[in-house]
Amino acid sequence: MSDWHLTDTFHSTSGDVRWGSLGTPGRDTVVLLHGTPFSSYVWRAVARAIAGSHQVFVWDMPGYGTSEKSASQDVSLAAQARVFSELLSHWDLDQPLVVAHDFGGAVSLRAHLLHGARYRALALVDPVALAPWGSPFFRLVGEHSAVFEQLPPALHRALVREYVSSASSPGLHPAVLDRLTQPWLGELGQAAFYRQIAQADQCHTDEVQDRYGEIGFPTLVCWGEHDTWIPLAKGRELVTRIPGARLHPIAGAGHLVQEDAPAELTAALMAFLHQQR
Repeated sequence: MSDWHLTDTFHSTSGDVRWGSLGTPGRDTVVLLHGTPFSSYVWRAVARAIAGSHQVFVWDMPGYGTSEKSASQDVSLAAQARVFSELLSHWDLDQPLVVAHDFGGAVSLRAHLLHGARYRALALVDPVALAPWGSPFFRLVGEHSAVFEQLPPALHRALVREYVSSASSPGLHPAVLDRLTQPWLGELGQAAFYRQIAQADQCHTDEVQDRYGEIGFPTLVCWGEHDTWIPLAKGRELVTRIPGARLHPIAGAGHLVQEDAPAELTAALMAFLHQQR
């Protein structure tokens, strides 16, 4: 699990973005977007499987994973959608296949509806897309981020580990939990963790959710049946708003489907991607 490294850097309007690609250039392209408080690491197994038949692009959003974290950095949904549009242009990708999880779902939807990003097809995995969103804990931290940022490092580490763990239904392997929490530790990481929560404003999905009926490409919505962060009912509602969208519930999985049911998720995504040929 220590061999997941992003080797390239893009200088975006919200700071340096680390990215990488897998698979053979020239094949159909797939771009994977992670959610919060995660990074591209959660896609490692799925990315390697898809790379057998596609070229796969992965990236850590500004303020996440191995990408730049800095004071006063704009890591809002609005900024991330803008950066994603910049990256698609940098990669010279026209109408890629896009797979997006959680917060990344909102990023992909905003990039398409507000910035004109074009996709051949879109797969959304437990996305942040419809109001209301944000757990009571998430809202509490957002309202008092300056206070939480001053927690002693040991207490902060325990809080982050507990929070990340709650995204999984069966529970995370200790090594995976270590890898997912590591970017949020230390002086820079602790500040970045509370910064991204403080900037997570529902107004950024309110701005686009009434426009989902404009989406004109094939859309698959995968959802962990035991997601306690965003309930399956939101997935059922979302597919009624996107023309022709299909819901694929995944048994035994919580919000972090990539870790809870990687084989089932990969099979669903591969079938969907191959249908777009």
